[in-house]
Amino acid sequence: MSIDFVVHDADDSVGVAVVEGIQAGQELTGWVMQEDQTITCTVSDPIPIGHKLAIRDLAEGDAVIKYSVDIGRVIKPIKKGEHLHVHNVKTKRW
Repeated sequence: MSIDFVVHDADDSVGVAVVEGIQAGQELTGWVMQEDQTITCTVSDPIPIGHKLAIRDLAEGDAVIKYSVDIGRVIKPIKKGEHLHVHNVKTKRW
């Protein structure tokens, strides 16, 4: 089994793509490192390598948790399998 994205632990809300060429409609396999388990997610957007994908639905105002760290807030609803980037997440630093 090949791994398409990684997640630090089960409380994270995003995974990070670790392969190139992810296209909308693909079913991906993710590895939850802390629990040493796999999960699956069908993506609705192309996801560039190194970018984030939602592994659960997120509402406007929700915290985005990556590698057990709050990395920003959702500025418009994000469905499971969608690409997370500057168009739907903002940092809380500014």
